[in-house]
Amino acid sequence: MERRRILLDGSVTTMLVDGDELVAGDGRRVAEADAVHLPPSEPSKILCVHLNHVSRVEEFQVSLPAAPTYFQKPTSALNGHRGDVVRPERCRWLNYEGEIVIVIGEPCRNISPAEAGAYIAGYTIGNDYGLHDFRDTDAGSMLRVKGSDTLCPVGPGLVTDWDFRSRGIRTLVNGEVAQDGNTDEMTWDMHYLVADLARTITLLPGDMVFSGTPANSRPVQPGDVVTVEVEGLGALTNSIVTGPAPIRDDCGAQPTESEEVLSTALGGDWEFRGIRPPQR
Repeated sequence: MERRRILLDGSVTTMLVDGDELVAGDGRRVAEADAVHLPPSEPSKILCVHLNHVSRVEEFQVSLPAAPTYFQKPTSALNGHRGDVVRPERCRWLNYEGEIVIVIGEPCRNISPAEAGAYIAGYTIGNDYGLHDFRDTDAGSMLRVKGSDTLCPVGPGLVTDWDFRSRGIRTLVNGEVAQDGNTDEMTWDMHYLVADLARTITLLPGDMVFSGTPANSRPVQPGDVVTVEVEGLGALTNSIVTGPAPIRDDCGAQPTESEEVLSTALGGDWEFRGIRPPQR
């Protein structure tokens, strides 16, 4: 079953999917194509694993640690299906990262991986955008890299009773396949991630856990349309736009284009250091 949260007649409403329409509990219907989508839950926190897919690890030519490492995206970064993703002026290195997102259904603390499934409400799609222009200034926290406004689109809906095993995940940019992976290449599965985090952090209903991205995260430009497709979960689409104002230069560290920024944005291959994305 798939549930979606939308704005219907000015109110947040949970809808069920019925073909090309969404149906409210009181019987009201709206065409899916006309719906204003919201993220499928209201999380108290958004937790993300750094590296998980084998293809991504091999792309960066690194070794995984013995256990997952994580970062956090603020809830103010949340965005929905068909929402605009803002690349601020004076920034150039905005990368997509198509992912599967776990949504917590019950308060969860100190559980085993075997027990984790009972605490998961369902799954949805996320795009863990990274604004790598700030990678040099965030000292490993990735606060602005991953937490700037609009950089956390999630949706379109929450799917229950979904088996995450052997599921394909693709990211398309302007209709062309850019990422093509499978959950079988994940080092740590969904249940393991939830149990690991819940050892020290109480996970609450609605909380989101991003489970990692396959290889080939690359920069996108204003005007691009990015879609993440996951087998059994549907498709999450967003458009890239230019920010309404440039990054201020009268305070704080400024956007940079160091070797680390370029290497990360372009896939960890140092031969690409001299390449610049097209200006738009």
